[in-house]
Amino acid sequence: MFSLGTAWLAQPLSSPLWSAALGLTVGIGIIGLELYLRERPIAMLIGGFGGLLAGLTAAAIVGVLISFQPGLPAASKTYLVLTAALALGYLGMTRGAASDRWWELFAGSAKGAAGGDSRPQNLVLDTSVIIDGRIADIAETGFLSERLIIAQFVLRELQHVADSAEATKRNRGRRGLDILQRLQKNKKLDTIITDMDFPNIREVDLKLIELAKQLDAKIVTNDFNLNKVAQLRGVLVLNINELANALRPVVLPGETMQVFILKEGKEYNQGVAYLDDGTMVVVDHARRFIGRAVDISVTSVLQTTAGKMIFGKLSEESRPAGERGLSDRPERPRAMPPASLPSPAPTPETSAMPAASEIPQT
Repeated sequence: MFSLGTAWLAQPLSSPLWSAALGLTVGIGIIGLELYLRERPIAMLIGGFGGLLAGLTAAAIVGVLISFQPGLPAASKTYLVLTAALALGYLGMTRGAASDRWWELFAGSAKGAAGGDSRPQNLVLDTSVIIDGRIADIAETGFLSERLIIAQFVLRELQHVADSAEATKRNRGRRGLDILQRLQKNKKLDTIITDMDFPNIREVDLKLIELAKQLDAKIVTNDFNLNKVAQLRGVLVLNINELANALRPVVLPGETMQVFILKEGKEYNQGVAYLDDGTMVVVDHARRFIGRAVDISVTSVLQTTAGKMIFGKLSEESRPAGERGLSDRPERPRAMPPASLPSPAPTPETSAMPAASEIPQT
């Protein structure tokens, strides 16, 4: 309305109606630009404005150089100056808006002369790793010194999950929000919630990949599919599950441990137990010990995509008294002794021989 009233009173065009139409168009354009800029973070706007100033400054220098050329006509000089202003201003604005870390250009030189890039690495958190919660435990140990980046579209997805009608999803979403509060309260970390969004991209995973590219960051996730897609697009990924597998204690064949048999295994007479880190332990001949803690001896360790599997057998102390010292293999049937042959019929010679008691002793 302000633009329309100003154009009606000033009448920049010859006709009042055309002037009012011009003022209305300018007002609608300003409102549309405001709606567009509302979805953009303030750092991107400041970066774009700084890039525009740098581009126009370069264009002014080029214009001064062009004006000193005596052989060019005035129309050609005007065209070249305007082209340089438009091209350099546009390029400076786009490149300045593409990076929201423009201030690090000034902060990097004042960080010391020791060399190297001392700024913290950006880590973009996925929705699944926030709900998982182990990232907060890792952060509290002090092993993370990076800057954690949480996007607004990730928060919206968490809120959508927390408002779900299904109880399981609702609990997962609320757990994720609680984990975010723990991360923000952690004074050892620099947790930032960014407004950067990509309206042209609908999938959250693809938005995370694009955000990581813009910020030159790594993605922290435990989603297998996101891990593969991000690697194919050239984005580094930190997988919490791979970290957990790497931190599991090394178990060698021959070692002894105590486990609690929880359930029956797939094979006959097997028992299954789990370590504190979730590693599955398969014990031979342990079915009758379900619900009890037994001592086992490790026979082999199998590495799978889901983690490690430990195979073992009962130790001698855990066996019943009648089974100690016996092999786990079934015993082979022993050969039966041959049936006793009938004694031969007495002959005259044998019947005439005296018995042992009748032989006189000397």
